[in-house]
Amino acid sequence: MAENLNIKVTYMSLSDIQSLYLQFLTNFPVSLRPLISIGLAVLIVYSIFKVIKKDWIFLIALIILLPASQPILQSVWQGIVVFIKFLLNTK
Repeated sequence: MAENLNIKVTYMSLSDIQSLYLQFLTNFPVSLRPLISIGLAVLIVYSIFKVIKKDWIFLIALIILLPASQPILQSVWQGIVVFIKFLLNTK
């Protein structure tokens, strides 16, 4: 039965997310866009904090048990920082 399902999985790239974000911002006046960007950045940081707070023991275990995960976590962190900078720098 499962082989009859034709499910297409599509992945969004960062440029797709950025274009959706810019389309979202066009619905608001230019004077409100920085406030909306800051609000979204705060919500993203808060969501990440809640996930880390909830699963902190697994994050510690990941860092201690898998030393190779440090570069991966650094690249994830850099991606988050770039995305937040993008949110704050749009005009």
